[in-house]
Amino acid sequence: MKIEELRAGDELLYSGELLLMRDAAQKRLKMLLEEGEELPVSLDGAIIFYAGPAKPTKDSFGAIGPTTSNRMDAFLEMLYLKGVLATVGKGKRGQQAVSLCKEYGRAYFLAPSGAAAALAGRISSMTVVAFDDLGTEAIFRVRVKDFPLYVAIDYLGNDVFIKNRG
Repeated sequence: MKIEELRAGDELLYSGELLLMRDAAQKRLKMLLEEGEELPVSLDGAIIFYAGPAKPTKDSFGAIGPTTSNRMDAFLEMLYLKGVLATVGKGKRGQQAVSLCKEYGRAYFLAPSGAAAALAGRISSMTVVAFDDLGTEAIFRVRVKDFPLYVAIDYLGNDVFIKNRG
């Protein structure tokens, strides 16, 4: 996937790797960086999915759906500086996030909300890669196949939430 080929409003089915993380993990990453420590996982080229999985069962990965993204805006520049290509979540982002997408040439995707059980069916593997003590807020590496995404903010700073108002 080439971020620069995507435009706000595009729909795609993504197959590849996502890193799941939410507030607690991002706060811990920020603390490690402030202390001059190495990060426990490489973010270079990563797509971050703001989600916390439900506890997997014997037969499936459980439910996995996007969480509200705008509360993650405070960590977005940190992620981009570490090489993150895009983020995935639900809901609109603040103006700061729109500006950062444009400044760094990155994108923000929406994942279908309210379809957590169906999205879990798109996961082929899931492992904890950092902060296991955080439980469902740990950082997970997941492999997905045909995971539905919608481009909400493209690398040029076009935002579907603004675009669709007019």
